[in-house]
Amino acid sequence: MTTLGLEREVVGREVYDRAAARFREARILLPTFAELANPETMPEGVRARLGAIDPEDADPLNLFRVHWFNGSDRREQVPVPEHMILTEELTGVPARILVLLGDRFPMIGAHKVLAAYGCLAPRIVTGQFDPTADRAVWPSTGNYCRGGVAISRIMGCRGVAVLPRGMSRERFEWLERWVSDPGDIVRTPGTESNVKEIYDRCAELARDPRNAIFNQFSEFGNHLVHLLCTGRAVDVAFESFRAREPGARLRAFVSATGSAGTLAAGDHLKERHGSMTVAVEALECPTMLYNGYGEHNIQGIGDKHIPLIHNVTNTDVVTAVSDRATDRLGVVFNTSPGRRQLASRKVPGDILDGLTSFGLSSICNVVASIKVAKRFGFGPEDVVATVATDGFAMYGSEMDKAVAAYYPDGFDEAAAERTFAEHVLEATDDNLLELSATERDRIFNLGYFTWVEQQGIPLEDFERRRSQSFWRGLRDLIPVWDGMIAEFNDRTGMSARR
Repeated sequence: MTTLGLEREVVGREVYDRAAARFREARILLPTFAELANPETMPEGVRARLGAIDPEDADPLNLFRVHWFNGSDRREQVPVPEHMILTEELTGVPARILVLLGDRFPMIGAHKVLAAYGCLAPRIVTGQFDPTADRAVWPSTGNYCRGGVAISRIMGCRGVAVLPRGMSRERFEWLERWVSDPGDIVRTPGTESNVKEIYDRCAELARDPRNAIFNQFSEFGNHLVHLLCTGRAVDVAFESFRAREPGARLRAFVSATGSAGTLAAGDHLKERHGSMTVAVEALECPTMLYNGYGEHNIQGIGDKHIPLIHNVTNTDVVTAVSDRATDRLGVVFNTSPGRRQLASRKVPGDILDGLTSFGLSSICNVVASIKVAKRFGFGPEDVVATVATDGFAMYGSEMDKAVAAYYPDGFDEAAAERTFAEHVLEATDDNLLELSATERDRIFNLGYFTWVEQQGIPLEDFERRRSQSFWRGLRDLIPVWDGMIAEFNDRTGMSARR
């Protein structure tokens, strides 16, 4: 699988040397994966200088903020990742739902910048990407391409965003501010579900050897950085909660599939706590559940295929959430009538204040967590963990569309009460499947059509992923890459700045 970011040594010495010269000139120091997983291990010199850096700037030091341990101002480093504990007043279930907050990440306010770094850094230190000549192409349905553009700009190379033209206006406005050339925003047909159209455009771009495609759906760096960093972040947040409530048990980790990178945290948590891993998709496009297809508006969870980096045979449950729920709850969570209705239900003020940290896919994860809690009868000592990929800042235009579509007579507290009742209090555990070995194989096999027939992955490499020994073996790459990052920093002379 030599094209998918799994190299363990320098494979292009001249490219490596040019990258080192660029990083020396630009004074770029690379953090290791271990430092992003546990920022307390970062050099004191870096931490001291970081305080003067704006988290919105394309400054090389902001690479050391690409982790879950940023405070609400995105400047301060905190010992426990920022998270919310959702209680029964909001969720309607006695189990607690722990939500990590992705809008604490720098530059893009979303955790996909972590995935972008996890894909690009190994290519730099193995001599596969030349920042002096290559363009980094980031296929995405929104946040990953923004993260890729941000990381590319820091590293002094051109980043190209490839995303459906139907994504939110705010995504495109952000990209327009960050790309070096308007042509580096490539709009493909369709909306959230049109991932194949993204692949097709990337295949065209790949004909130019200077275009390097960082396909998050097949880059195992995406899987590994979430396994290590997001897995540990959830673990630390849960343990801080369990210190206050010693009887707490982590029962499930829930995440919309998207590229399936975030789902890798479930592998870590299952080993630590015996928790289930739950993969979520849009009900309007139920690929895993029913081999289905369709269009939806839960932006950030691209579908109609099975990502190559999805560890399907270690997934326990699949469920689906409708974009009717996420669109309408987005209105409830982010308007005055909606907030007043929630306040009347005694939803705590800190939870109300935190709802702006939930974008559409984040709301999807919360609704799915509620469904899981209901199916398995989780009680007050049970915890379901999930992530808020981004905040609602990227969806203001989508809320306007939702109000027009669902509330043509206007949105008031009565409408908020009906919406909350339908999508939270009356939510059921329908469209939820506990996976048998046969069901896991069925879902795994769906990936054949994308990866072997369309994308040319050798069948042997595709099949290797069926065994858990393959996924466990991947972890050996992390210390190898970290050693290569340290060596690269020595080569650039930047280690002295640590």
